[in-house]
Amino acid sequence: MSAHGDPIPMVSRKGPALTGVAEVPGDKSISHRALILGALAVGETQVTGLLEGQDVLDTAAAMGAFGAEVVRHGAGAWSVHGVGTGGFAEPQDVIDHGNSGTGVRLVMGAMATTPISATFTGDASLRSRPMGRITDPLALFGAEAHGRAGGRLPLTLVGARSPAPVRYTLPVASAQVKSAVLLAGLNAPGETIVIEPEATRDHTERMLRGFGATLFAEDSAEGRVITLQGQPELRPQSIAVPRDPSSAAFPVCAGLLAEGSDVLVPGIGLNPTRAGLYTTLREMGADLTFENEREEGGEPVADLRARFSANMKGIEVPPERAASMIDEYPVLSVVAAFAEGPTVMRGVRELRVKESDRIDAMAVGLRAAGVEVEEGEDWWIVHGRGMGSVAGGATVESRLDHRIAMAFLVMGLATDKPMRVDDGGPIATSFPIFEPLMSGLGAAITRANS
Repeated sequence: MSAHGDPIPMVSRKGPALTGVAEVPGDKSISHRALILGALAVGETQVTGLLEGQDVLDTAAAMGAFGAEVVRHGAGAWSVHGVGTGGFAEPQDVIDHGNSGTGVRLVMGAMATTPISATFTGDASLRSRPMGRITDPLALFGAEAHGRAGGRLPLTLVGARSPAPVRYTLPVASAQVKSAVLLAGLNAPGETIVIEPEATRDHTERMLRGFGATLFAEDSAEGRVITLQGQPELRPQSIAVPRDPSSAAFPVCAGLLAEGSDVLVPGIGLNPTRAGLYTTLREMGADLTFENEREEGGEPVADLRARFSANMKGIEVPPERAASMIDEYPVLSVVAAFAEGPTVMRGVRELRVKESDRIDAMAVGLRAAGVEVEEGEDWWIVHGRGMGSVAGGATVESRLDHRIAMAFLVMGLATDKPMRVDDGGPIATSFPIFEPLMSGLGAAITRANS
């Protein structure tokens, strides 16, 4: 069932060419961080373009529970009156993060070095996801986690009374773990150092600098070494959130797959730690162009134009690119099904512990639609059948995962027979306007019982 209500079955089918402008919501990663750092600053931070999906709304509620004043002024326009680094108050109730792994992990990091306790929970999907990779490094600061076996939610985190700075090497590439450690380091004396063997999205580092923290990064033989000076007084900011490249992936890929389509997706953040999908699509031969390239709020931005691409080829995606497109592999695998030949994706173990096991979820659904898939623990291969050769006609389980649901709904726009998703409800967690936006382009995506 849906993360926040009854299941919403949905269906997609071939229809007319997709045309028009797709104005996707604000970037989810930046929205989370704007709220959290605004709450840790002294004074009032103004945010425009905030993504108002359930994941981000749950983070806003969490910041309010920790004592910040969080106010919505209109569509995407919010203010956060912060309490300062180390100023969080103990919440009076359980913090419910719904479906958001990013939200709960970053918020746990932000509170881990303040001497308070908080209990965190989420929906069935989030409660099944491992938190040990967050609580283990937070324990190095002196925080204590008490929860279910395997470190799963519900979990009570007791913040460190005398936090110590840490030096931590990420065992796997994860922007969530890196960010949680950096946020914990804000209230620890001295230097907190995070070493990442592979570069991950750097929104936290960029935003920390913008709020006045002293942080620098350098490459070494160990990898990317990020050093944060603890106990700064963060200054409030005015933040314009770029549009989300992960949400943009769905109208872009739909435009590539639906015959005759020409779709413009304006104002998309193209931070190099997030733009791996678009590089990959162009390597596959997609007719995808970047227009009006510019910089907004310290982040590179462009308008993306996607046109129907009948002759894409399967490729081997470089493993080192995985961190820059980890959330886009589900929809990439859909595009790969319509390319000629195999698309090989390696170094993607992280997909096993997302909102669902995304490798398994996509492999099961693709096979049901007539596509051959091979998989291993940290790799998978989609054997593309070429445009016009994918049968479809399957009903797939979204597994409470918004990206699985949207990926298969995009797929149905180009398969011979419609594709059905058992529950599209989780889409609201990250892309609440997905249905009207896609319908506005001409996509035949509907609720199955409507």
